[in-house]
Amino acid sequence: MKVSVLGKLSLVLIPLTLATAAVSPPPSFSQSNASNWVANVNQTPRQGTDGRPGREGRDGTPQTIFANGTAVNLDLSGGDGTNGEDGSDGENMRNCLLPDRPSFDINAPNGGNGGRGGDGGRGGNGGDLTVYYTNLDDLQAISVRSPGGRGGLGGRGGRGGEGCRCDRRSWERNDRRYHCNDGSYGSDGADGRDGDDGSLGRLWIVNSTEELPPEVPTLTVPLADLRDRTFDLSRHIWETKLGATALLASGSIIDDEYNEFVKRLEGSFQLAWQADRPLTDFTGDATIEMQNDGRIEIEFPEDVWVEGRTQQDTDRTLFTVENAIAKREATQLQVAEFSGNGTDLQLALVDLAQKSDLIDTKVQIEYRSTDRDSGRERYRTRYEGEIPAELLHRNYNRFVMDLGKLPIDSRFLQPGISVEIELTLTRSFGGRSAQQEINWQGEIKR
Repeated sequence: MKVSVLGKLSLVLIPLTLATAAVSPPPSFSQSNASNWVANVNQTPRQGTDGRPGREGRDGTPQTIFANGTAVNLDLSGGDGTNGEDGSDGENMRNCLLPDRPSFDINAPNGGNGGRGGDGGRGGNGGDLTVYYTNLDDLQAISVRSPGGRGGLGGRGGRGGEGCRCDRRSWERNDRRYHCNDGSYGSDGADGRDGDDGSLGRLWIVNSTEELPPEVPTLTVPLADLRDRTFDLSRHIWETKLGATALLASGSIIDDEYNEFVKRLEGSFQLAWQADRPLTDFTGDATIEMQNDGRIEIEFPEDVWVEGRTQQDTDRTLFTVENAIAKREATQLQVAEFSGNGTDLQLALVDLAQKSDLIDTKVQIEYRSTDRDSGRERYRTRYEGEIPAELLHRNYNRFVMDLGKLPIDSRFLQPGISVEIELTLTRSFGGRSAQQEINWQGEIKR
């Protein structure tokens, strides 16, 4: 310490320590945020890291065998999932550098939050067993273990870290008392979820000496490839029964519900395109699928609406497309005219896509108007519901609605009345439908 004496004035110079420099408020500090300011230069604790999830167990390998009475032992068990890792603990806030009796309250930093435990891995499924036989009793010689693997345990969540502790709880400065509040413990991390156990393997039996050929129940085909082609499909039909464990050797572990082969369905599909517009106007993939009853159906892309007929000849299905539109063409109506008054009030729409000769149209309306003598633009609902078919007229691609013949008080159909109309149009074609909303506002003219 150095002391300089200048006449009667003594000046004491005290060197600043690192702790003193570290706790000084920043230049932007103001009294308005003083109570929330924490002076620790390393005030942000490390949060605990989440534990990694466990790995899923492997599925048991499916097996196909031919039963002939010879003893067979099979292990098709699914593998166990592994445990999730524990989350790590949040950081303890020790050696906190807090201001020494500042002119403001102190909220000490909280400890770090603990990390979440990792989820346990799911157990693998037991493998399926397919058995071909000619004598059902021969299955008694087959012993199979096909349990699902056990799910792994979830990891434990990490513990929250300890917050900073105040060296002193309160102090006085300039005739005012200030306080220091300890930091809280961080939140404990949640424990991870235990993994689910894998499912038992399943038995499939076929009364045959030859393996079934592969089935092709579904095909996905680009629209451009549908013309002038034949597509062959097939499907295996199975019957679900109970009692698998009774069919096999005693002690076998497998799902008691099993599948028995009934028959194989085969058929072909062809598409005939007879719509006015070419198939090349449309894009996307169609799905051709054989149903369990042998019927073959085609599902066109969502954006392609078709109308056609199906012809079934023994094992061949022919689908003829007679009309087709794009989905976007169903919702291109707009208001064309609002005319008349009283019982002659009409609203006209026009179909810009010009497809209304093919599309079925239903109209829901909410008719709102102002009060004629209210002097304020306040709209109230006067009618809400479907426009009856007899009040909706179509002329080619133009629709006219007789609004004046709806059950609306005549006071709200007169010239000078301001009107808001909300239309919800349901447009249907070929078993598909879409809605279009139109909102219009205007005034009834003379």
